[in-house]
Amino acid sequence: MSEPHDFLADCRARLAFDLLSNTWNAVALWALRHGPRRPGELRGQIGGISSKVLTETLRRLEYNGLVTRRSYAGSPPRVEYGLTDLGRTLLPPIEAFGAWAFTHGDEVLAAQERAEAP
Repeated sequence: MSEPHDFLADCRARLAFDLLSNTWNAVALWALRHGPRRPGELRGQIGGISSKVLTETLRRLEYNGLVTRRSYAGSPPRVEYGLTDLGRTLLPPIEAFGAWAFTHGDEVLAAQERAEAP
């Protein structure tokens, strides 16, 4: 049974849930699992994400120590994002959650349809 203080604002579990509750966080981390990518490559790989939202997501992941940003001088200058060691530790939970969604997604969609039916 949970104690009243189990999920305080500074609780470590809430921190983890907050990191993965944003759809794009997990998707961007998963997209970087094979190595660093440029933003344009990530957008193409992810699909359905705007440049603005991708930039916000990558900045948020960098802020949380999950992603590194590397700038290269040159013409034109370029930027790549890659996972940190800490970011890599989230790949197994993301994979497990994806497997759960693959297995149970139809059940969730059916429940939503039942809930929306008149």
